[in-house]
Amino acid sequence: MAPTPPGNTRTRVHVVSDVHGNARDLARAGEGADALVCLGDLVLFLDYADHSRGIFPDLFGVASADRIVELRTARRFTEAREYGRRLWAGVGGDAEKLVEDAVRRQYAELFAAFPTPTYATYGNVDMPPLWREYARPGTTVLDGERVEIGGRVFGFVGGGLRTPMRTPYEIDDEEYAAKIEAVGEVDVLCTHIPPEVPELVYDTVARRFERGSRALLDAIRRTRPRYALFGHVHQPLVRRMRIGATECVNVGHFASTGTPWALEW
Repeated sequence: MAPTPPGNTRTRVHVVSDVHGNARDLARAGEGADALVCLGDLVLFLDYADHSRGIFPDLFGVASADRIVELRTARRFTEAREYGRRLWAGVGGDAEKLVEDAVRRQYAELFAAFPTPTYATYGNVDMPPLWREYARPGTTVLDGERVEIGGRVFGFVGGGLRTPMRTPYEIDDEEYAAKIEAVGEVDVLCTHIPPEVPELVYDTVARRFERGSRALLDAIRRTRPRYALFGHVHQPLVRRMRIGATECVNVGHFASTGTPWALEW
């Protein structure tokens, strides 16, 4: 549980998601808060707003990044995978190591920027096995688990569901639903992906529906947490809406705004 300053009966938590390499603002994200909550996607593999940023353009150049974004945005996923295979084939047998080394460099900087205490879960572009190496004392990693912060129970479920994008931490619907079930009734339900509601899963810039979770939506209706917090969709049709008694909030704008969402009680 995050400590509350003597005489202070209120708790303030800052929440971020989709950091995508923004270590500078992450280092300030906990200022004025009793705890920071991070809902994943620390890694910047490819910036859809600026194709010159990320691991992909560093390896293959901006023109290749332009092309892969064009194909994915047009939902020509088979062509995009084939184009990507040709690029990776040119790298040779060291492709996996090159990516891991690049991710490690980002993780070293990003985990060093986390304030104490931080409670974090994985996004779909993260590499969970590496988190154990970089999470320092003061950073608690949770997935399908609960923690108490300031007298309220927070539940965490990380990762994403299977998509044609084949990002690193995508899991089957059944496995994801089991993690939602393991969390149970909480005050604040924290996930990387949103519940499966059209207004929450459609990205207005990428012009496509992202994967949301039906199991998450069912759990929100059934357990009625005070808040459901998530990211993943960077430019949703709606950033905030109520589902029954639950306030659902998309906090997945940190990479571009550098501003955490604040929850105080």
